[in-house]
Formats: sequence, structure tokens, C-alpha cells
Amino acid sequence: MSKQKQVLELDHVVVRFSGDSGDGMQLTGTLFSDASALFGNSVCTFPDYPSEIRAPQGTVSGVSGFQVSIGTKKVNTPGDYCDVLIAMNPAALRANAKWVKAGGMIIVDADTFNEKGLQRAGFKTDNPIEELKLEDYKVIFADITNLTKESLKDSGLDMKSIVRCKNMFALGMVYYIFDRPLNYTEHYYEVKFKKKPEVIEANKKVLKDGYNYAGNIQAIANTYTIPSSTTIPKGTYRNVNGNTATAWGFIAASEKSGLPLFCGSYPITPATEVLIELAKRKDLGVKTLQAEDEIAGICTSIGAAYAGNFAVTSTSGPGLSLKSEAMGLAVMTELPLVIVNVQRGGPSTGLPTKTEQSDLFQALYGRNGECPMVVIAASTPSNCFDFAFTAGKIAMEHMTPVVLLTDGYIANGTEPWKIPSMKDFPAINPPIVPEGTEGYMPYARDEKRLARSWAFPGKKGLEHRVGGLEKDFIKGSVSHDPINHQKMTDIRAAKVERVKEFIPEQDVFGDKEGDLLVIGWGGTYGHLLTAVQKIREEGKSVSLCHFNYINPLPKNVKEIFGHYKKILVCELNMGQFANYLRMNFQEFNYNQFNKVQGLPFTVVELVDKFNKVLEGK
Repeated sequence: MSKQKQVLELDHVVVRFSGDSGDGMQLTGTLFSDASALFGNSVCTFPDYPSEIRAPQGTVSGVSGFQVSIGTKKVNTPGDYCDVLIAMNPAALRANAKWVKAGGMIIVDADTFNEKGLQRAGFKTDNPIEELKLEDYKVIFADITNLTKESLKDSGLDMKSIVRCKNMFALGMVYYIFDRPLNYTEHYYEVKFKKKPEVIEANKKVLKDGYNYAGNIQAIANTYTIPSSTTIPKGTYRNVNGNTATAWGFIAASEKSGLPLFCGSYPITPATEVLIELAKRKDLGVKTLQAEDEIAGICTSIGAAYAGNFAVTSTSGPGLSLKSEAMGLAVMTELPLVIVNVQRGGPSTGLPTKTEQSDLFQALYGRNGECPMVVIAASTPSNCFDFAFTAGKIAMEHMTPVVLLTDGYIANGTEPWKIPSMKDFPAINPPIVPEGTEGYMPYARDEKRLARSWAFPGKKGLEHRVGGLEKDFIKGSVSHDPINHQKMTDIRAAKVERVKEFIPEQDVFGDKEGDLLVIGWGGTYGHLLTAVQKIREEGKSVSLCHFNYINPLPKNVKEIFGHYKKILVCELNMGQFANYLRMNFQEFNYNQFNKVQGLPFTVVELVDKFNKVLEGK
């Protein structure tokens, strides 16, 4: 007689879905995270794509993964290691076994663990469990492919379509294990495939059959529930990734400025979705142009800015290199423009689907001449919205180009986002010159921001010249006078520095003085915050200073640094922000923790590093 299964309560769990790039792991993980978010859990995800467009099927290089962390309290990272791994083929098991917690559960599709599949994955024996030393893990071999075929044999679908549903069978198993409701996912089918009722019914059936299968096998001894959160503020939420949030932040800035939004871009991983999302919003007056290359993309945006649009362009590291001369043109003409750089692993083509923070110096200095630009960085998928809005506000009110840095981790990762009300966002007031203004001078400036005024072409009395040659200090006509060039160089630098007066002071999580100040910037926020919280729970004096405003830096940075015995700068590069801080505040000693593996930090390695620095090692 079998033992009655128990439902055990957890406050946090991490699940990783993995398989071939054609197995639908991104969709499977997204549906699980969406169901959990709608259930009321805090959610954080990490999609992990292969870099090759179409690697050989069944090989490790073609494995696609999706990790989701869900909890009853605020979750800030997708987790270091997973409690449950779903591996749809031997390659997925080989690539991801190292990310499973000791003693964790691994569910594999037994139908793919044949001689051919094992060889393609690089196994040397016919026993992958023994070869990977997984004897102490709870490994469940389920005939997922064949059970899917049996489930849908009367569906009317062709065999290829039936096999494609195997990810939903696996998802049903995970829903049973973690007591997730099916109705959210069933509703997704109804919306997604509303013109294909046979597909709706097939997906519903195989999802339920996977759920029931998991309930009937003795290998799954217990199920688990993660109660909905009681600490998440009330409101209307949706799951959002960083690229979508960035696009929507620009749309919000367009609305608040009263100017139409234009995006001229060239597709590049992992930034393409910003352009795609904006292209969907013609109903909101958004204009998009998929240009023939990166240079054309930014140049059309500069032209749109000259014509009176809120102009943006999106790219990643290689594209930012190509845009550099035109970025100088935007600085010279002093036109508002936002350049989004979704950072990825480099150099050259590098690791296009992996995350990195190594474009910081390029954003700060990667142009010819003295060419200062405002640089800000988002730090979570949801606050990409806020910093896209802020970038637009700074660009238009200060008449200057702004670089907005995100990265592949937060661009593709998701988290619940409380949908804001536009009435809570400030107005954006560009210095637009009314038609008919007498005595208009294009480079006369307001004293508060040092911004020149914005005159749209075709307006009577506002005729003026723009271009890449140096400008007269007031008239804007071409000038080769050396003293004028010095004055214009000084004023452009001073204008960027003046932005310091319009951004918030830097804040600190934790004690305002103590033994160790951890410093980070951009998308490392969630891991650094979690690690600092963990080590503070042990009674140690560690605080976090995480930067979003990079050029200019907030006014109170030097004061903050002076209150700590040790400083540790953590970033996903070889030390660019640490060196930038050395350039600005030479009186402090900066310890560094750098990682360049195409992966985010883990909380485990951060806590270990914090302890070593505290101990003087």
C-alpha cells in the first residue's frame, strides 16, 4: 500500500527548464513564471539562450535554458542553483547538472536518452547519471515524448505538431509538483491559439495529462506549495522584461513631453526587442525605422530629433561602436537623443546571448574628441521603464544625448511590475522656441541647465545651421576660432556636469557607516542586494551603494565613501567602474571583484568574497 503524499510548504523555490533550442523551453519557463506571478508569488527569471543561431540538434552548444525563482517574499535574483531541473535531452542534462542543488530533483525525458542522444551530448558511457555523479540526486526518468504521443493520438494533429507539445507535458508535471493552478495557462492557450481550436484542446489535454501523470507515479513522493505573498503592495501587476519596459518608458516620456516618438535602429541581439515593441505602438503615434545598418539607424534618429521628435536608437556593444561618430554629431549639434546599449559579452561578436558590463568605458569615452555624454544605467527589468523615462527627460530638457545602459540579463529577465499611473510621473518640458521669436540665437543658453533652445525647421524666423563642424558660441555658424573652440568644449562638459543638480543624491542600503561598502552598478543589483542582506543577517557590518547615475555621478558620493573602512567594487568586467571611481575619487582604496564569464554573479560567490575582504584576505 502506497504512502499518502504530503503537501509541504516552502517559502522559496528555483526551477530550471532546459532542452534543445527547438524544445520551447523559453515558453515553458515563461508560462510557469506567469502562473506563479498571477498566483501571487514574487518572481525573477533568467533566460539562457545558445549563442549559435541553430546549433546541431542534441548538442550541448544548442541547449536553451530558462530559470525561474519564486517566493513568498520579494525575490531579487533567479537563484544560484535550482531545486528542480527539467532536462528534455541528454545535452540539457550535461549542460545544467552543475546548477542543481545537492540532492535536488532532476526530471528527464527518458525517450531521448538513447545511444544517438547520449553520443551527441558527448557522454562516453551509457550511464549519464553515474558519469555525472548524480547518484545522490532524485532523478526521475519519464517517457515524456511517448506519453505526449499517446495523449494526443486522437487530436488530429500531425506527428511533428504532437511532439512539439512535449514541453507542455513536462510543464504539467511541474505544475503538479508545485501546486500551480492550470487555469492561467489554459487561458493563455485560448488567447494565443483562438483561431486554432484543435491546438487549444491539444495543449490543454497534454498539460492535464502531464499533471495527472506526476500525481500517479510513486517517484514523486510529495508536492510543494509556495504561498502567495502578503508583502507585495496592492495594485495591477504584469510580468515584464527589461526590453519591453525600456520601450514603454520611452512611450511614457513621449506622452509627457507632447512630442512624437521616433526610433531608428538596426536589429542586434539582445536589443532587438526594444525596436520590435516600439513598432507595435503605431496607435500611440510611435514611428519606427528598421535601418540598413547601425550608422543609418542613429543618423535617422538625429534627423528626427532635429525635426522635433523625441528620438531614440537601440543597440548592443558592436552597434555602439558603429554609432560612435554619429553620437559625436549629436553632442556637437546638442540635440536630444537616447542611445540604448543592451550590453552583451564581447569583444567582437563575442557572446551575443550572454550578459556582461564591459561597455562602460565605451559609453563614457568611445568617441573622438572631447565628447562628454550623460550615462545612466538601469538595474532591474522593471526599472528599465523608469530609467528610459528619465533618460528621455534629461535628453529633452537638457538638449543633450544620453546613453542608457542595460544588459542581456535584465533585458531578457522578467519580474512582476506594478503598472504605474501616468499622473504620478513628472512633466517633461523641452526648451522649444515658439515660432516668431525675435532675435533667435541657436546656441544661446538658459543659465539653469546650460541647454540651448530647440527650434524646429520650417518655422519663420528660426532659421539656423547645424552640422558636425564647430559652432560659434552664440550664433551656431561654423567657427574655427581657437578661443571659441575652447569655450564650446568647456560649455558642453559643463552642461553634462550640470545634470548633477537634477538627479537624486546617491542612497545606501544598510548602515550609513561601517566596515565594508559594496559598490555596484546596473544589472548586478539583485545579486548584490541579496548577498548583502544575507551577510547582514549574520550580524556583519556591510552596506550596498548601487549606482544608476554614472556620468555625472551624484553629488554626495565622496561623502558616502568616507564613512567606510573598506570599499569593494563588484562588476561584470575587468574593473571599468572601479577605475572610473579612481579617476574621480583618488583618495580612496578600491578592492575589486570582477567576473567575465557571460553569467551574472552568484550570491554564494559574492558572500564568500565579502567575508574574505572583511577578514583582510
